[in-house]
Amino acid sequence: MKYVLLATQIEKNLLLPKKLNMKILGIGNAIVDVICKVDDSFIEQNNLTKSTMKLFFDENEFKSLLKNLKIEKTVSGGSVANSIVGISQLGDKVGFIGKISDDQFGSNYEAGLKKEKVEFFYSKKKEELPTGTCLILVTPDSERTMCTFLGTAGKINENDVSSEAIKKSEIIFLEGYLWDEGDPKKAFDKAINNANKVAMSLSDLFCVDRHKPHFLNLVKNKLDITFANEQEITSLIDANNFNEVVNFSKQLNKLIIITRGEKGAVAINGNAVVESGIQKNLNIVDLTGAGDLFAAGFLHGYINKLSTKDCLEKGTEMSSKVIQQIGARL
Repeated sequence: MKYVLLATQIEKNLLLPKKLNMKILGIGNAIVDVICKVDDSFIEQNNLTKSTMKLFFDENEFKSLLKNLKIEKTVSGGSVANSIVGISQLGDKVGFIGKISDDQFGSNYEAGLKKEKVEFFYSKKKEELPTGTCLILVTPDSERTMCTFLGTAGKINENDVSSEAIKKSEIIFLEGYLWDEGDPKKAFDKAINNANKVAMSLSDLFCVDRHKPHFLNLVKNKLDITFANEQEITSLIDANNFNEVVNFSKQLNKLIIITRGEKGAVAINGNAVVESGIQKNLNIVDLTGAGDLFAAGFLHGYINKLSTKDCLEKGTEMSSKVIQQIGARL
């Protein structure tokens, strides 16, 4: 009996409901988004590159950046978590795995997911590092520049990932932000090896350039569905133009979804290429979460067996809504 009890405790820090049958399980960085409006000079003075994400490894350096700013909004975030909340809002049964600490931000994070009817498969405890935080700087042109202190989110390991939850989900959805050498990679590998179907967002040009050979291997050999914007996938394969991206994607015989800004979005699966336009005359105030909510809309359509064109249009509808408000949650 003692050994049976021990076996049930191997995947520690996990909370599993008795019955699992989820459409999509997201695995990503559990990050609290702190949204602030700034002007372009703030970006320049702090040596940031507009529209990209910078990782901070020094908590004090991160805090000093934040101390003189006015906070517009604080939201439970993280790229895949934003997508998962969007899918839940569309009525699908979803879950999320992400590492938090037993602190104020961690408690807020967990409450935020539960409020959105997302099953949270992680039992928080006091960690050495605090719950992760992402400072989102929104400039007057509505572009967002992100400064992220991962905190304990970046320390996710294979023991934090429930193989049972993964096996009982139709699709797992991963983010490029989560991938890193060491423990996060082991968590990633465990998730992929136990999944029925794997989708992933390349997340950011910064991530692609940092992990290019690994991401290319994932896209070619491990993923069933890849989400990327045009800049990310062009860099991934060192393409000279978009035709090269299309030809590369066709050869994979997997589902590749690419957002192209004002040019809309395209889904490529073998020789099938489906395009969708953008919604016009929008009052754009903040591009935060545009890609996350696009993925939410597309995946909602996909798991409910809509046509590829309808999936693209649902993604466009969701992203169009979120960019007309502050923050990455509808």
